[in-house]
Amino acid sequence: MNALRHVRLGVTVAAGLVFSSVGLAQEMGFFVTSVGLGDGANLGGLAGADAHCRQLAEAAGAGNRDWAAYLSTQGTDAVNARDRIGSGPWYNAKGVMIADNVAALHQDTVNINHVTAIDEGGDMVPYVHLNEDGSAIAPADQPEVVEHDILTGTQVDGTAFPASEDNTCSNWTSGGEGKAMVGHHDRRSLQPGLSPWIAVHPSRGCSQENLIASGGAGLLYCFATD
Repeated sequence: MNALRHVRLGVTVAAGLVFSSVGLAQEMGFFVTSVGLGDGANLGGLAGADAHCRQLAEAAGAGNRDWAAYLSTQGTDAVNARDRIGSGPWYNAKGVMIADNVAALHQDTVNINHVTAIDEGGDMVPYVHLNEDGSAIAPADQPEVVEHDILTGTQVDGTAFPASEDNTCSNWTSGGEGKAMVGHHDRRSLQPGLSPWIAVHPSRGCSQENLIASGGAGLLYCFATD
């Protein structure tokens, strides 16, 4: 009887430890979309972009949270990306903290790079590979097609651009004319210099073909706002 009791007790404790480890796991609150919407930067506005984040999060088992794309708009009633993503903290699909709060998210020390800025399924997004000396491998010799251009339409501090020049593909409704500011999820560049995750360079245009040509695929950053 004592032996049986010890077996039962061991099973109970083991089950409790498993439950505890699951309970302590950090819920995903940040990801790079695994796919774009397919029509370049025509996302259907902020509402369409947010819906895309929600759909992918739901498919990955995180549909119980509220999601928003990290995008700004310009002009009348301009929206700052930093104001629409909640207060943090945010963890990726593997439970790694990206940032504790909005202020930390917009510091150079933010934990966003090619290893941590993963998609909703926990897979890495195609990034710029480096030589042993730390320089970028030539574009023609990259081992995979680079898709590190992430649509943001946002300045480095997380705020909207002035309305004087289009940086949001007509507030995410154009798949043709215009341009959009992009960031690099891997914090790497094919050219020397800094490579922020929010704002590096404008896209060549708003079509899917132009986004691909400049190193992207129409991907977005998604944040849980709750």
